[in-house]
Amino acid sequence: MSLSQFSLDGKVALITGGSRGIGRAAALGFAEAGADVAVASRKLPDLEKVVGEIRALGRKSMAVAAHIGRMEDINNLVSRVKEEFGRIDILVNNAGSNPVMDSALDIEDRAWDTIMNLNLKGLFFLSQAVARVMKEQGGGRIINVSSVAGIRAGTLPVYSISKAGVIMATKVMAQEWAKYNIRVNVIAPGLLRTRFSEALWNNPEILKGAVSSTAMGRIGEPEEMVGTMIYLASDASNYVTGAVISVDGGQAI
Repeated sequence: MSLSQFSLDGKVALITGGSRGIGRAAALGFAEAGADVAVASRKLPDLEKVVGEIRALGRKSMAVAAHIGRMEDINNLVSRVKEEFGRIDILVNNAGSNPVMDSALDIEDRAWDTIMNLNLKGLFFLSQAVARVMKEQGGGRIINVSSVAGIRAGTLPVYSISKAGVIMATKVMAQEWAKYNIRVNVIAPGLLRTRFSEALWNNPEILKGAVSSTAMGRIGEPEEMVGTMIYLASDASNYVTGAVISVDGGQAI
């Protein structure tokens, strides 16, 4: 196998939650691998910083403010990216939410709806909209970001349920869309040192529990997700679809 099979040269990627954490790391990694990258999240100023970093690498980029839990924002996002770049080869569904840390006995329906609308409903319908573009152009690759919490129950009950749903959504999409040359896979990160999960790793008790239950004895960094994502986005994984890849330092085991 030639290393050229890992190249993303000439590809267009759309990454949600692209202003920080896994999304920013993926955006820069994809750009270094040759892709032009559109990034989306709710706050445009944060995205524009990432766009500047991507352009400094010699790639084209654009930022679109979008709330993936809203259908009108999904449709606008896909339309704008297609209009700007003419195609979408890679979609990374990274945007996620978990506004509360309540137990399953205490969580309220409003929190349930907030989490599910973004983490699962939004992911599905953005994938659907992008898959229609990919079908027209002859194929593409979708990478969903789940979590080790979607594999084994943890301290965030509804978040865990939503991320388990992402895994099944991935399998359903992979099965239905393979005939259109659309590959759909999912990564399941462990606890990472990101702003999103800061309330967890900044809690000494939770951090100690996470580290002690991880085979490699530490939590991860967002940049450590990028190699797996480039593999799934590139021709190197041409015979891979519906796969769930844990990138968690051995936490799931």
